[in-house]
Amino acid sequence: MTGYGQFCAVARSLEALGGRWTLLVVRELLCGSRRFNDIRRGVPRISRTVLSERLQTLVLAGAVLRTEGEHGPEYVLTEAGRELASLIAALGTWGQRWLPRHAEREDLDLEPLLVDMARRVRFEALPAEPLVVRFEIAGHRPARFLLLKAAEVSLCTQNPGFPEPLCVRGRLPALVAWWRGDAGFVEAQRMGLSVEGPRALARRFPDWFERYLFAAVPPAGPVPGG
Repeated sequence: MTGYGQFCAVARSLEALGGRWTLLVVRELLCGSRRFNDIRRGVPRISRTVLSERLQTLVLAGAVLRTEGEHGPEYVLTEAGRELASLIAALGTWGQRWLPRHAEREDLDLEPLLVDMARRVRFEALPAEPLVVRFEIAGHRPARFLLLKAAEVSLCTQNPGFPEPLCVRGRLPALVAWWRGDAGFVEAQRMGLSVEGPRALARRFPDWFERYLFAAVPPAGPVPGG
């Protein structure tokens, strides 16, 4: 690939990190993913071939170290890779503040949202007994199941054998709007999101999560073309 041909550190950094998907792979590593399939679960539209290439690029750039774990290869950020956290945070803040948010018009995937929810559980707020929340989101089959325990969270394609008192139903844009901070939970319910089950548990459901990392970043205001 032809480079930018510039001495500038910005150009040289873009040559190393500017490929499509690369910074999303870094985001997943910063969020704690270490294995190939875990990374891909957070970036489901990337092909296995491209993910392999992006990981190799990051290894060559000195941002990622590939190690042999108990169950196969694992990828961990080096000091250089961890320093990218500020770049990822700046991009997230800028996008949340300046890009228009119209979940209804966006091409959205359910899996990354549920992965993020699983990462941001407030364990101290959970009920004492383990439970499973079922997600039935229109147009997304099969259902997904979120196992919530005192010190463990698992996102599953079937109930792993625990009580299933709650079911979240509705359209993905409504769930995204709440999680991303575009709408409060009551407004998301008016958009068609529902939590079905015992009333006490259903009312506490939103409090079991720290919402999306940038949910508190307010929009700057109307954006031309937005």
